[in-house]
Amino acid sequence: MKTIGALAVLVLVLAAASVSAEGPGELDVIVEGSGELDVIAGEPTGLELVENVYNRPDGEDMQSRLTMRLINSRGNERVREILQFMKDFGDVEKKVMFFESPADVRNTSFMNWSYTAIDKDDDQWIFLSALKKVKRISSDSKGDYFMGSDFTYDDLGDRHPSSDTHTILGRENVNDEPCYVLESVPIEGEYIYGRTVSWIVEDKWVVVKKDFYDEDNELLKTLTVDEYGDIGGYWVVTHSTMHHVQRDHTTIMALDDIQLDTGIPENKFTERMMTRGL
Repeated sequence: MKTIGALAVLVLVLAAASVSAEGPGELDVIVEGSGELDVIAGEPTGLELVENVYNRPDGEDMQSRLTMRLINSRGNERVREILQFMKDFGDVEKKVMFFESPADVRNTSFMNWSYTAIDKDDDQWIFLSALKKVKRISSDSKGDYFMGSDFTYDDLGDRHPSSDTHTILGRENVNDEPCYVLESVPIEGEYIYGRTVSWIVEDKWVVVKKDFYDEDNELLKTLTVDEYGDIGGYWVVTHSTMHHVQRDHTTIMALDDIQLDTGIPENKFTERMMTRGL
């Protein structure tokens, strides 16, 4: 199962962090750009495009380090270091992240379970060391922003392709790569976004840009994948930026120390592990 959006675990959720390549190779960086929009005809349906992104293989598991930079409208910056893990169990994909620094968020942890079943919502938990207990994220809180970033709790889960109607708007070259431009509108009227527009690299099925619009059809925020490359036979996003247009706030993500298919144990993804930490 996959998501549309950016950096292993956290950015896997938004930027299509990995997609099967022809084989292992050195990191081949591709930087996001822009081009002219062309109308397309005789192409796959919008739903088929989203399913290509959602269903592409990304390995059995992944471990990585994530540096998250939070920059406000005055240019003040906060940096957070995170160790994160992901494992595919077939009917459910489990993700967990542990905050290592700074001191005020150290030992905080977050876990997400995304299910293949269409009618089963994601389960999410957060552990705040100050409270000394694991809190389950309710459906009413999915629109809240995660740890001061520009990602909501809903962004951190996997949205099933059938949750939206998808329309191909055209094509646009992104750094000389052909991309489909796809609009997705939620079927349910109560969703936190009025619609989204995604730029999907043809044949690689990597989302290199995504615009989020609010209920009034005003641009809310934009996710841009700045760099991605072939690591261990998978396309992996290594650098991305989420800019919240309406509050002029930015979250920059940089991924390193990526390890794939190492056999992460199942007990890594438990509430007990969240409270115990690394």
